[in-house]
Amino acid sequence: MARHRTQAVTLSDVARRAGVSVATASKALNDRGEVAPATRERVLRAASELSFQPNALARGLISGRTRTIGLLTDELGGRFSMPILLGAENALGNEQMSVLLCDARGDAIRRQHYIRTLLARRVDGFILVGDSNDVRPSLTRDIPVPVVYVYGESTDPDDVSLLADDEGGARLAAEHLVALGRRRIAHVTGPHSYRAARDRVTGLRAVLAEHGLPLAGREPLYGEWSQRWGRHAAHLLLTADPDIDAVFCGNDQIATGVAQTLLDLGRRIPEDVAIVGYDNWEDFATDSRPPLTTVDVNLEQLGASAVMHLFSALDGTPSRGVLRQACRLVVRESTGPAAPPVQRRPPKTDAHRAQP
Repeated sequence: MARHRTQAVTLSDVARRAGVSVATASKALNDRGEVAPATRERVLRAASELSFQPNALARGLISGRTRTIGLLTDELGGRFSMPILLGAENALGNEQMSVLLCDARGDAIRRQHYIRTLLARRVDGFILVGDSNDVRPSLTRDIPVPVVYVYGESTDPDDVSLLADDEGGARLAAEHLVALGRRRIAHVTGPHSYRAARDRVTGLRAVLAEHGLPLAGREPLYGEWSQRWGRHAAHLLLTADPDIDAVFCGNDQIATGVAQTLLDLGRRIPEDVAIVGYDNWEDFATDSRPPLTTVDVNLEQLGASAVMHLFSALDGTPSRGVLRQACRLVVRESTGPAAPPVQRRPPKTDAHRAQP
């Protein structure tokens, strides 16, 4: 008799179809090594034919895991958390794991509340997402399961912290501008209190020193992470050094503001001044006039990498220390070559000349 459509398929059904014991079927489906390859294949085929879906709760009780991960962030609505969380969620989904997301909003009491709540849900591990790629106090002593820090460096060197390589990203931007022949390169960035801003200055200065070039304007212009600051800073730059031929900006918002002012003042981009942004925030980078060359910090990959390191910790091989993920340069029109000259109509050949 055919199975009723609403009746759930059990492990016993799979075992019966494959002609093995329930214990053997369980080992085969959980990829245990003590099952012969032919037997495993028979069990997997039977499970597929019956559309068997393992009971996640039962598997958790057997393995001691719930197959859930706690993701705790401080700025869910901010620019950096969402791509990191998307990358982590995709990686967890690929492994058929669930994620519980909490936003502490920068509040220490709220953060501790969510840690207790997630532990009560028996999550297998934590991913703690920072908001500035900066150093943050370690919370590992309060969490009895594996923890991975991402876009924020733990103060405990035994923790594993995944960061974007801001110094390396700045080097990419500077080397690109130097390779284009730019020699009067200025820098406009965010607040000096941000580690990311300081690291990007370090990378830029290193490349300029390697090529014997000064920093145009003598010092970086620190300010806000905003278009308004970019517009104001461009006026300051042109007043201090009218001969600048490139501006490396600390983020894409600043770069968009710099570009607006330069165009308003009659400077052509990139013919007169090349511009490089940072972050590859497409809402700004692609809508800028012209579209921005920028440094992509690969935030989604950072989230996926955090998941991989968490899996390693769950398997008994935890990582430790600070791991910096390489950035990539996305080249667009703001540093591209000048537009080609207008094509003139070729002269007529003898075959097209009027006959006398």
